[in-house]
Formats: sequence, C-alpha cells, structure tokens
Amino acid sequence: MKKFLFILFISLNLWGAERIVTLTPSINEIVFALDEGQNVVANTKFCDFPVASQKIKKIGGYATISLEKILQAHPTVVIGQDYDNQLNSNLSALGIQTKIYKTNTLDSIKNTIKDLGLFFHKEQKADELISGINNTLDSLKGIVNNQKILIVISPKKSLSNQIYVAGNYIYFEDIIQASGNQNAYFSTSHIQPVVNSEKIIHMNPDIIVLLAPFLEAQFKEQEAIIKAWESLPIRAAKNKNIYMVDKAYAGIPSQRVVYFMQDFKKILENVRNK
Repeated sequence: MKKFLFILFISLNLWGAERIVTLTPSINEIVFALDEGQNVVANTKFCDFPVASQKIKKIGGYATISLEKILQAHPTVVIGQDYDNQLNSNLSALGIQTKIYKTNTLDSIKNTIKDLGLFFHKEQKADELISGINNTLDSLKGIVNNQKILIVISPKKSLSNQIYVAGNYIYFEDIIQASGNQNAYFSTSHIQPVVNSEKIIHMNPDIIVLLAPFLEAQFKEQEAIIKAWESLPIRAAKNKNIYMVDKAYAGIPSQRVVYFMQDFKKILENVRNK
C-alpha cells in the first residue's frame, strides 16, 4: 500500500499549483493569512480557523498524523513544526518537500511568516502581517510598568496542584517584557510550567490573565473561575486585577497573536485606570 502511494506521489505534475498540507493550526492560519488557503489540500482536525479550514481533508491530530493520508493528498509541500521528528524524517526520506518551523516566540512566529512569504512569493503580505505584530507590540509600552503578570492556561474552578502557566521561553514572555512588565513565574527550564496554589501565593502576582477559550461566552462559568482565583491572598486578587481571555486565538502562535495583544492592552489600560 505504501509503495503504491509513493508511486502516486512521484507521478504528480509538480509544475502545477502548490498542493499544501499543513500539520498544525498555527501554520495553517499563517498559510491562509498569506492568501494561500485555496491551495491547502489537507490539514489536521485541530485546524479550525479560518472556517474554510474545517472542510479540508483531515490527516489526523498532533500525535495521530497519518503518513498515508498525507501521501493520498498528493502534496507538493508539507508544512509543519518540530513536534514530530519521526514524521518529518519519514517525509524527507520519501523525497517530499517539507518546511519545518518553530513558533514558540514572537521572533520565530515572524520568521515563519517571512520565510513562507518568500516561499509563496507573498513578500508584501508577509511584511504587512509582521508590521501588524510589531506595531501592536509597540502599543503596549508605558501603559503600566514593573507589574508581575501571571498568565494561566486553561484555568479551573478548583485551584488544584495542576495549574499550567506561561513560562519564560514562549511568546507570552515576549509580550509581557515588551509592555515594560515581568512574568511572575521564573525558571531556567524550557519545560511547560505546572505549579500549585502555594507557588502562586509565593509569586504574589499583581495581574493574572486566565486563558480559557473553552469557555467562550460562558459568562457564569467564567465568573465562577475568577471568583475562585480572587480567594487567593495575593495582590492581583486584592486589587481585582484578575482577567479572562476566552478567545481561541490567545493560545495559537500565528499572526493572530495581534488579537491577544489587543486584549492584553485593554487589560493593562484597565489596571492603569483603576
């Protein structure tokens, strides 16, 4: 079966339009933002933005991507991230053109946009997207300063021992620093930080941002979670500086990071105006 699929792949007319397979939501969003969405022939089940992405053939999820389904899509290029070295090696071994990126920091997001802009001959569009990121980042400066900010990922009503926060090697760190503030969490480890309530009390953040895209427009549930966090003996609770962002784009490292920065700016302005 694999041999048959390989024969189908190498028999493609490579002089036609690109046939793109995207392996992560962030890459998929960037490709669409560069006006190449019409050439995406397959993506993952988590690629749900823009809406047109939802109707494209699915080749699996993060850990369940099917090499055979990729080949069945007859791609001219497969674009992904450095999550699955084995899959990337298999694609290269089959002679499939691959482009692999990191999008963990703002610089890496911008570099990905720039490189794909060159690849697709969409340099002007890439420059526009990068300028949007830079300009929005600049707008965060000087609103409030020297505040300890904690960003919590997928918060729950129960302040258990499994509280995921933004570490120091991800784009949230870049955004906090650019605003003239600091991440309440600090570690030299690149591993996803998991803390407990005692650690948060020790950090004593001035501002907490709760990322809860799974609760979009579910205001009662959001209120219950914020109330739980306000029970902690920390400055953010005392000063009512606990906020929630309920949009999916907040956790996607694509050009849509500008929307999170706009939300973050409103939070900083609210803190300043109190």
